[in-house]
Parts: sequence; C-alpha cells; structure tokens
Amino acid sequence: MARIRFDFGALTLDAELLDTPTAKAIAAALPLSSSVLTWGEEVYFDVPVEVAREPDARAVIVPGEIAYWPQGQAIAIGFGRTPISKGNETRLASPCNVFAKALGSVKVLGKVKTGSKVEVTAVP
Repeated sequence: MARIRFDFGALTLDAELLDTPTAKAIAAALPLSSSVLTWGEEVYFDVPVEVAREPDARAVIVPGEIAYWPQGQAIAIGFGRTPISKGNETRLASPCNVFAKALGSVKVLGKVKTGSKVEVTAVP
C-alpha cells in the first residue's frame, strides 16, 4: 500500500495508507500543508478533504492509528490521553475514520506545538 509522510519541521512521521475511501481521498489531495492544533496528547490539523463518516469509524483509537475527523475536516493523530479519555485510552473528540498506520512511534508528536506547520506528502 502507499505511504505518506507528515513533516512537522523538526520531525517526520511516515505512515502506510489503508485500503479505505478516506485513504484514497487523502492521497488524491496530496500534497497538503496546514497548521497544527493540539488537544491533550493529540495533534490535528485541517485538510481540504471532505469524506463522510465510514461505518467502522470510532472515537477510541490505538496510538499509531491515523484518523480523519469528518466533523472537523481534519487529520487527527492521537498518541496518548485527550481531555475526554477514560483511563489510559486515546479518545478522539468523536468517531473518526482510521485511514493509515504510523510506521514509527507517534509518541514523538509530544514535541509538536500548536501553530507548527505540517506538510503531508506521498512517499515515493
């Protein structure tokens, strides 16, 4: 499957796209650039992609899963607890479409600050 790269300037994270309608829509929109927002141990950013919630969308993800938030038209990468997490779960704001799997540790995203720029590109 195809790979994408999230470049946050000081660090990069590669991910493998899953075979989903959301992954296809994100891939078709590349390259993308945006400004990062943070919410607890989650980074997210707006993207010019509009995809409906998929039947298997969920709010609780496993760190390393990369999701698209249909309500906010944003990519969300959770790497730990958010303000609405219960216990040690990674809970996003509402059900999201998981469309990719990180190839490295998402814990490094703790260094990314609100307002940072992110570039999302295809990995050749």
